Amino acid sequence: MFPPASLLFGRLAVLAGLFAAMVLARAESAPSAPAAAPLRDAAAVLSLTGEQASQGRRIVLNGVVTAAEPDWSGQFFVQDATGGVFVENYGAPAPEPGDVVTIEGVSHPGAFAPIVSRPTWRKTGRAALPEPRRVRIEDLNTGGEDGERVEVTGVVRTARLEHQRLLVDLAVVGHRLQVSTRPPPETDPATLVGARVRVRGTVATHYIGALRHLTSVAVYAPRLEDFTVLEAEPADPFLSPATPVNSVAQYRRGRLAEQRVHVRGVVTLQRPREDVFLQDPSGGLRIVTAQPGRWPVGTTIEAAGFLEYEGHLPLLRDAVIRAEPGAPAPLVPRRVQPAAIAQGEHHGELVTLRGRVLDRSTRPNIRADGSPAGFVTTWMLQGPAGSCTVEHISPERDASLARIPIGSDAEVDGICVLTVDPNGKLTSLRLLLPSLSGWRVLQRPSWLTPARLLLGLAVLTALLVFVLAWLLTVAKKNAALHRLVHELEQARGKLQEAHDTLEQKVAERTAQLQVEMTARKTAEVQFRAVLAERTRLARDLHDTLEQTLAGIALRLNTAAKLARRDPDGSESHLQFARNWLHQSQVDLRRSIWDLRSRELEQFDLPGALRLSAEQLVQGTAITLDVHIEGTPVRLPEVMEENVLRIAQEALTNIAKHAQATRVTLRLSFAPPVLRLRVEDNGVGFDPQQPARDGHFGLVGIGERAKRLDGRVSIQSRPGHGTQITVELPLSACPGAATASAAGASPSP
Repeated sequence: MFPPASLLFGRLAVLAGLFAAMVLARAESAPSAPAAAPLRDAAAVLSLTGEQASQGRRIVLNGVVTAAEPDWSGQFFVQDATGGVFVENYGAPAPEPGDVVTIEGVSHPGAFAPIVSRPTWRKTGRAALPEPRRVRIEDLNTGGEDGERVEVTGVVRTARLEHQRLLVDLAVVGHRLQVSTRPPPETDPATLVGARVRVRGTVATHYIGALRHLTSVAVYAPRLEDFTVLEAEPADPFLSPATPVNSVAQYRRGRLAEQRVHVRGVVTLQRPREDVFLQDPSGGLRIVTAQPGRWPVGTTIEAAGFLEYEGHLPLLRDAVIRAEPGAPAPLVPRRVQPAAIAQGEHHGELVTLRGRVLDRSTRPNIRADGSPAGFVTTWMLQGPAGSCTVEHISPERDASLARIPIGSDAEVDGICVLTVDPNGKLTSLRLLLPSLSGWRVLQRPSWLTPARLLLGLAVLTALLVFVLAWLLTVAKKNAALHRLVHELEQARGKLQEAHDTLEQKVAERTAQLQVEMTARKTAEVQFRAVLAERTRLARDLHDTLEQTLAGIALRLNTAAKLARRDPDGSESHLQFARNWLHQSQVDLRRSIWDLRSRELEQFDLPGALRLSAEQLVQGTAITLDVHIEGTPVRLPEVMEENVLRIAQEALTNIAKHAQATRVTLRLSFAPPVLRLRVEDNGVGFDPQQPARDGHFGLVGIGERAKRLDGRVSIQSRPGHGTQITVELPLSACPGAATASAAGASPSP
């Protein structure tokens, strides 16, 4: 049994008043932290530590957009008088280079340097790009110029077209820089290799995000005039005589630091996407190239590349390779003396070494760029001059590797790869094996070693003991097995009978539990419905009836006191009391109306909504427009009841507070959502301010929408009317159960 409604409403009103007083007191006593001033230039943003930037400091910047690539998904760089900074405008439209923009956002530590996150920007004009600052390529590798517009010069190492952009690698004395720019019209990228160029653009860093470590630097030049060829390559290196391999690093008068070297020879080994080993009568050389293509062993090629040193030994990097026509020629490896190798000779040559195979291992092969490249097998070879490793790369694990047994004496033909100290003395030696045919087993190891003999005797003894024990065990188990089989057959019959009985009982109990659960859920829903409806009535009556009755009582008391000595004044107070009494009748009728849904009993939702709206504005100066969009469908009773109540609540608020002359009510059936929009031309209000006069109207609308898993959007400004939009999912199954408890109530 529930207590009388008047007693319940009184208790709820007292509790609501106490709770409101506590919240107000706490809000007044809570100290308000002063808002930090926004950061207004790039230098202030870049000066933040990672910890400070992660606090989401407010940023307001004015600057010129210096870089915005099409594949950056809306992100861009902006620069002002103090520096440049990256704007994480991900997934949104981006401005163009040269646009003057005002940006508002928050700070973020970024993956390397602080950036502007969650930005909003607006274009305020156009301006010339900031004047670039001249820097050296080697100075950019610190990352300190990240986001700034700079000017660098260097020699083109590689050039290629990719996604409508010209990608160029510049180098100066071993320091590299990648440049992305617009391709000059009618220019073959291959003709730029070896040229000295000037680039003006914005610096961007490449990094390891997890470590916040710089790995490389790139410059993005947005305009054609930002990429200028200062000096073309003096001459085509392929037109000059080929340099003997053993003299590429020797003295040559007049050689420039960034001049390509031309060599010619026979391919002895190629590792795709990594390097090629070339050999001529004077020696061998490693050539590093990104040029696609395969050159079989024995192919005669020419190569032009830039001379560099690795481990104190020369190589050609960023090489261009041209293959000469003709069938591959057979190769004859050189038999070399161990003493010559110990002096750092024969690096990069195809040589023959002899020794004893000590060990073998296989592991996945990973290229320098991190991509997998099959498997690499490594042998340890002990020779007269010491030990070395022999490596062979194969697409898959090769079972034929076992034909080179451990402990055998063998000869192997491979590419000699040395590591030497600054004095040219050998520190390590590797042989790169072009093919497994380079192995020749000279003498196989003896199979019957003492260790293998002892192992064989131990295995044979263990096998005999195991067989005897197994025979005894089998004999015992056979006898026991026959007994167990008979017992299992009997148990199986009993178990099947018990299983059938249990299934029948489980089915009966399941049906019983379903009935009980359905009854409990129904009772719980009804209880929640009554409780929610009483809470809503308490709010409505507290806001309207209780306050109005108090005002009427006050006016009547005043009229009674003035009745004899001031009849006119008494009549004025009586008229006020009559007006308030009429208003209380309207409010009470609305509260009782909320308990009933006879419109939905007689009409569908659009009809009930139209009838209810017309009755609510009847007798007022409000012009009502009702629009139904889409194809109306019958909705669950809970959803229709709550949509009707939300519309009534919104129209009641408009009639009481908005001072509107026109109201538009729009109901849209737009699967998968149902949209209700109520718009008026009244006085409006500030949605950010707390509700006035203690009314629960907007709060009630929000609560009803939330119960149906929906959302409410309120747009209003003082003097510009109000628009309330409610969107409810048409498949709100979880929310419908809750809304049923809160929105349904018994009819009086």
